[in-house]
Amino acid sequence: MKIFIIKEFLQIFRDTRTMVILFGIPIVQILLFGFALKNDIKNVQISILDQSKDLYTQELTNKLVSSGYFILNSNLKDADEIEGVFKKGKVREVIVFEPQFGENLIKEGRATVQIITDASDPNTANMVYSYTQAIISDYVAEINTRNEQPVMIIPETEMRYNPELESVFLFVPGLITIVLMLVSAMMTSISITREKELGTMEVLLVSPVKPWQIILGKVLPYVFLSFISAILILLMSYFVFHMPFSGSLTLLLSSSLLFIILALALGLFISTVSKTQQVAMLLSMFALLLPTILLSGFIFPIKNMPLALQYFSHLMPPKWFVIVIKNIMIKGNGIEMIWKELLILLGMTIFFIVLSIKKFKIRLE
Repeated sequence: MKIFIIKEFLQIFRDTRTMVILFGIPIVQILLFGFALKNDIKNVQISILDQSKDLYTQELTNKLVSSGYFILNSNLKDADEIEGVFKKGKVREVIVFEPQFGENLIKEGRATVQIITDASDPNTANMVYSYTQAIISDYVAEINTRNEQPVMIIPETEMRYNPELESVFLFVPGLITIVLMLVSAMMTSISITREKELGTMEVLLVSPVKPWQIILGKVLPYVFLSFISAILILLMSYFVFHMPFSGSLTLLLSSSLLFIILALALGLFISTVSKTQQVAMLLSMFALLLPTILLSGFIFPIKNMPLALQYFSHLMPPKWFVIVIKNIMIKGNGIEMIWKELLILLGMTIFFIVLSIKKFKIRLE
């Protein structure tokens, strides 16, 4: 019995895959969840439209910026600039001080500040607004301790792009991304790996057909089927979940097609390194599902994560597609605002296609 147990231990220790599953995956999951699952905010970029420019507005601005939660992105000169800074995607909140803010505060005992928040991500918008309101309340308490007459600052709220703070605005773009990524990548990887298991791939590889022609023939049907699936998902998100379509439908479909091709290229690459369908399915699930949920930014803000994870998230294709789809559907942005993200997706697509073709050539040799 003792010898049998020792033999089992030695067998487990010799199997690298088992060791990775037993120790590697839990460690990675704990690190990812520990660092990614944070609902607090920090370094949120804001803009200020100060129409008063007095001592009180400057003090409150300094208090916001020195809190550690906010970074001043820009000082706006006109209300017309507000939409522009939101569309660029970096600024999450704009603080607008009314004219004669300080004068109203002293003479009338009350002044108004407008807090406009980008609510395309409703959870973050809620937190940003709460933090801002708390800092304003602290500032009012501070003024009241040094003034004889009590004053109050009245915040006026505007949740831009999602006034009702519908959570569906947060989840639907992310779910579209997950479904397209997993279904497309998994379908391709399992399909090609099945051919390898059955031995039919070897027949194709020794035939006069070139590797790129084999890949094209395997991928094209899935491109078409995945695109139909994408259209169905978008129709459901519009009619069932009432997601807005503020931007160009052509741009949305083109971007979805690019993302599908990228997902299929990823699936193709997974199939070249997998020997069985089970391995291909596990790799598709583990290598794509978890990073897509945690590091795409559709649930947890990437800016709250450690710097290393922020850099690592740049390698995740879903992160860029979530940005694209939110910009088109919710903000109505055109290609001039998302061309960088589309270019990154295109670069990743070419990279994985070339890598997959190279792997097939190696097998042929």
